[in-house]
Amino acid sequence: MWREQPNQSCFSVTTGERPWRVAALAVALLVLVPLLALAWNAAQGSEGLWSHLGRYVLPRAGLNTVLLLAGVGGIAAVLGAGSAWLVSAHDFPGRGVLSWALLLPLAMPTYIVAYAYLDLLHPLGPVQGLLRTLLGIDSPRDFRLPDVRSLGGCIVLLGFVLYPYVYLTTRAMFLTQAGGLLDAARALGVPRRALFIRVALPLARPALAVGVALVLLETLNDIGASEFLGVQTLTVAVYTTWISRGDLPGAAQIALGMLLIVTLLVWLERHGRRRQRYAAGQRPRPMQAQRLHGVAAVVALALGAIPVLIGFLLPALYLAGSGIARLHSHGVSPALRDSAWNTVMVAGCATLATLLAGLAVAWALRLAQARRRTRLAGACLRVASLGYAVPGTVLAIGLLSPLGWVDIGIGEALRPFGVEPRQWLMGSMLALVLAYALRFLAIAIGSIDAGLARITPSLDQAARCLGQSAGGTLRRVHLPLLKPAMAAAALLVFVDAMKELPATLMLRPVNVETLATWLYADAARGAYEEGAVAAFLIVLIGLVPVVLLARSGMSQETRCANASAGREAA
Repeated sequence: MWREQPNQSCFSVTTGERPWRVAALAVALLVLVPLLALAWNAAQGSEGLWSHLGRYVLPRAGLNTVLLLAGVGGIAAVLGAGSAWLVSAHDFPGRGVLSWALLLPLAMPTYIVAYAYLDLLHPLGPVQGLLRTLLGIDSPRDFRLPDVRSLGGCIVLLGFVLYPYVYLTTRAMFLTQAGGLLDAARALGVPRRALFIRVALPLARPALAVGVALVLLETLNDIGASEFLGVQTLTVAVYTTWISRGDLPGAAQIALGMLLIVTLLVWLERHGRRRQRYAAGQRPRPMQAQRLHGVAAVVALALGAIPVLIGFLLPALYLAGSGIARLHSHGVSPALRDSAWNTVMVAGCATLATLLAGLAVAWALRLAQARRRTRLAGACLRVASLGYAVPGTVLAIGLLSPLGWVDIGIGEALRPFGVEPRQWLMGSMLALVLAYALRFLAIAIGSIDAGLARITPSLDQAARCLGQSAGGTLRRVHLPLLKPAMAAAALLVFVDAMKELPATLMLRPVNVETLATWLYADAARGAYEEGAVAAFLIVLIGLVPVVLLARSGMSQETRCANASAGREAA
């Protein structure tokens, strides 16, 4: 960042900066509207309604939610940190493939994994049928595995799907840790087997806390897997209270309780690492991987492959086989084609809206940094990023009243022209686009802001001295340089919007399906063969960002290894 030089006019307040400040403020206020409406709706509930919820709904749903969060967080922490240490600190045949394969469960939405395992582990399904054949048992009554439709089954499945969030954050820490710290610990007599517990894990606690917090937020956002597996959570309670009972105040009260849980999770994550600092030298040396041979190498490969097998490979193979068989026998139905088109159209529009809003917020902050007055712009950026931490059901409940108010206002404005009142936004594709944009705005803001940070401020200075306004500087200088960051953000937003289920279920137009809701409806009525095609398409598209992320991670590991080799050669 350059120093201000009041004597030169080109360093004065940027021409055309005010519209960007207004746009950033408008985006931040738009994010706050559903949260404020949620509190307003919750306050409308009667005392009798709250007593009913407190007596019959919240105890069971609240307990299940707490147990689900604790169980999934524990499994994800163990699997994520353990697998990250396994592929970072050890070298064995297959390690290169395993290091990126451990990311594959990210392509699996939780509701799709639950959908797949419901059929795979059914008493008459392929897994139990194969086991009975091997054991020589004919009747399912004589041999049956524990029912996956349970709280325990939900915890295990979600844990094996969501652990990559922990794996990503902790492995990044392991790759960038100074290898000298581990060497010093060994020199002080710490056994190699104890390095993980006594040295590496404490250093990775901040990364572990961030990863677990993301896992818990995704668990709280889940609705499909919990409902498929028969687990009554707060998220399911919000959906059933509104859809089945038409009780908006009651749903808002439960959603407000979920929002408090989200706030608590974020506070605990930050509080737990408030006094933790990690510092490395200017040239940190990554850890040297221990070479494994024989039985140890086979065991390491098997342990690392188990999460990939359960979290991705088995359900993916099932979906591929069922989907291909369905397409071969019945082809693609017109309804499924319409659902795929609706999915692409809504996700594409939401991606465009999210990128434009994210660009406005990030660019307003960039302009404010040039004048060193970042309080308002920084606050707008933080508020605009809140949506990602809000579960889809909570956001949808918060949007219902504002959308209704806008419809009423439009109806009143058009009444003198003889236009009959109707639902302009409520239950429309535009409502879905708005919900997706608010939910995933943080992804676009983070990516664009990081891209802007890599552009030297001297380019801004030169453009302003040449008479360019704020918009001209962005259009002619920064946008060409921001293409990679915006492309990455667009891909992530598009895939996340395509997979979003809770908000889609609550805000979609009547008789309009997306791939996610098509799968949900088929699973609800037990038509697993038809839903397999939709699930396979979702997973196939979701693999794209995971592959790119894996390639990025492999490049980072290669850079660390090359840097280490270069220093040793020097």
